[in-house]
Amino acid sequence: MAENQGNTRKGRGCGFGCALIVILFVGLGVLTALALAGSLGALSARKGSPLDSLMRPYNTAYGVGEDEAPDMIERWSSGAGDLKVVRVPVNGMIMLGDSAWYAGNANTVLRSIRRATHDPEVRGLLLEINSGGGGITDSDIIYKALLDFKKAQEGRYIVSLMGDVAASGAYYIALASDRILAHPTTLTGSIGVIMQSYNFKDLAAKLGVQDVTIKSGANKDLLNPFHEVKPEQKELLQKVIAAMHERFVGLVAENRKLPKETVAPLADGRVFLAAEAVQHKLIDAIGYNTDAQAAMAELLNTKAIKVIRYEEHVTLRDIFSPRPGIGVDTGWRQWLMEATERRLLYHWSW
Repeated sequence: MAENQGNTRKGRGCGFGCALIVILFVGLGVLTALALAGSLGALSARKGSPLDSLMRPYNTAYGVGEDEAPDMIERWSSGAGDLKVVRVPVNGMIMLGDSAWYAGNANTVLRSIRRATHDPEVRGLLLEINSGGGGITDSDIIYKALLDFKKAQEGRYIVSLMGDVAASGAYYIALASDRILAHPTTLTGSIGVIMQSYNFKDLAAKLGVQDVTIKSGANKDLLNPFHEVKPEQKELLQKVIAAMHERFVGLVAENRKLPKETVAPLADGRVFLAAEAVQHKLIDAIGYNTDAQAAMAELLNTKAIKVIRYEEHVTLRDIFSPRPGIGVDTGWRQWLMEATERRLLYHWSW
């Protein structure tokens, strides 16, 4: 009996020791891989080094920086035509900069557009939009990047295909398209601006929480959650909202070739089913992926197109030191701050 107990204890001790050794070896392997990746990156960055020609990014071939034409992996998606077109999915909340828990893939969208802009072989972009919108400036930056794509080379076109939702800021970026298609079940529109906040005045009073704010002017703490919003402050904010809304309406009228007087009644924040959107000329047609590709082929005056897509280079380093919108972001504090941040939005508030 004593001998059996001794063997059991030895077995358990060996099992724990083996597990500890395995964990140590795995950890050492990860650290070695990260160090090697950093060394290779530094070595390849040296001009004239053996790895320079092998690891030189795409953008250096055109004499532009990484942010102007990001180095991304090109994948063949579909089709076998002679003209190259890039698929660009647009998903989730349109927010640029540091990724947040509610953000979509806007960073990758912008990088893809810039990558395609500097590739002379790319003749078109197929935007696959499934988003309720997002930040006003974020949407406008992507819209401008799409215009720059077409301006950089004559004979380029953009076709948008809407998914479940393509509302507000998502519709805003679609306005840069030469053709806009939607699925039969798509909800689109929501042309408008929104700014939301919360007021904790009554709750704070019950909990005995007092606000201490030192400010330089009467309006420096607009929408302070511990105070009622004064009528004159609401008026100030409403003027800002109105100006942003006017820009949105103007772009719809310009890009959809409609009188402002026609667009204005439609721009009260409502969403439209695809059939209604066609009737109001907010989109061009109802269709599917094959129809969007056919529309692109028609614009390019060809029978078939070759569709490719881009992927980000994601390495082990991104897990520990993520780039904006790429890799695994463990900045929980930053996420919480962004989630409670007050900002103007082109967003469908459903």
